[in-house]
Amino acid sequence: MVSGAVSQMSMRESGASMIEVLVTMVIIAFGLLGMAGLQMRMQMSEMESYQRSQALLLLSDMANRIAVNRNNAASYVFDVASPVGAGMTCATTTTTTAQRDLGDWCNALQGAGEKTGATKQGAMLGGRGCIESVGGDYMVTVAWQGLTPISAPPSSVACGQNVYNGASGSACVSDLCRRSVTTIVRIGSLT
Repeated sequence: MVSGAVSQMSMRESGASMIEVLVTMVIIAFGLLGMAGLQMRMQMSEMESYQRSQALLLLSDMANRIAVNRNNAASYVFDVASPVGAGMTCATTTTTTAQRDLGDWCNALQGAGEKTGATKQGAMLGGRGCIESVGGDYMVTVAWQGLTPISAPPSSVACGQNVYNGASGSACVSDLCRRSVTTIVRIGSLT
């Protein structure tokens, strides 16, 4: 008699109950949703990082072009209200080195390095560039559209100001999605 009771008891305790299985499935589902959210954030961070690295390369490229053509550095300056890059028609005039450099820079800002059909894809989202004269030096700026709002660049950086705001109700207001990098090019007197 005792052996029958033991075998009945061990049969009831073997296996998992339906509630335990459902609880386990809910826990796994929440874990997988968390992993998917983390993956999405990582991809956004990766894209932001890619755009910043592209902007720094283009910024360095133009700063070097100005430094090399130092005798004509003033011919690179243009109105910040009319930046080169996204949404602009790039100059095709190649009479001077500065005109050729600005045309090349405009095409690079638009992403001419990579195309899908006729659409330029290779640079930052909405990349624009500006060159200003600042007390005898030259400030080169690259601005672009960020993916999420963070903080606006300082007001002293006018390139692309109020261009990257989203539609009504968007989180991209007050330049919170505008990204920019700047550098100063100093032209020394060699005389």
